[in-house]
Amino acid sequence: MSDLLAIDVGNTNTVIGFFEGNSLVATGRITTVRERTSDEYVLLLKELLTIKKRAPESVSDVIVSSVVPSQDYALKAACRDAFGVEALFVAPGTKTGMKILYDHPGEVGADRIVNAVAAFEEYGGPAIVVDFGTATTFDVISERGEYLGGAICPGPMISADALFSRAARLARVDFQRPERVIGKTTKESIQSGLFYGVVGMTEGLIGRIQEEMGVHEVRVVATGGLAPLFAAASPVLAHVDCDLTLKGLRILHNRNRSR
Repeated sequence: MSDLLAIDVGNTNTVIGFFEGNSLVATGRITTVRERTSDEYVLLLKELLTIKKRAPESVSDVIVSSVVPSQDYALKAACRDAFGVEALFVAPGTKTGMKILYDHPGEVGADRIVNAVAAFEEYGGPAIVVDFGTATTFDVISERGEYLGGAICPGPMISADALFSRAARLARVDFQRPERVIGKTTKESIQSGLFYGVVGMTEGLIGRIQEEMGVHEVRVVATGGLAPLFAAASPVLAHVDCDLTLKGLRILHNRNRSR
């Protein structure tokens, strides 16, 4: 049974998963650096696998989802040098098994398609995937497993950075869930606005999406590094799956293995 390395290159972090068959047995996360060379990737990937007690030489296949095109060539070359394999990049033409009902399907980010495929496979439809990343994305899947589209919003940290950089008298605070919504200090007020602003936006958009879909029930799956934090504050975020993208990459690899 082949061992698969799944790599999700995001704008802020690159998440890596090691599969033995269909089982995700190790994960890791590195900072995305847009000027990273192929040699640097070779060192990082091999070192990360060693730290996770996985043998680099056991990697027989690699699949990549990337939203940072400037790193695609370096990562492709690194997979050849490190593992002796040609990495499969999720791109237009990749066999997904999902009908994309977008006006221009090639515009949809690879990570959004991967998440949609995984959500339908794991949870069924209709479904909404909320990915709390650099951007907060909402991806909508029909009952028949069609990708309907979605919404893209500034991510929590982008909103926080914009607030602190544009408001001269507001000091930077830690991003965390405050004890109450009504802040009694400036720090508490900022934390409340940042945190519960995201929660309110998320719940509001999910409600509007569900209304537009005309369905009474929809499965909502939260993913991304901050998903557990927000899900704890909102019953709407019923399912939390921080490995959703990696699972989707494994599914797409299986669907494209013979190609």
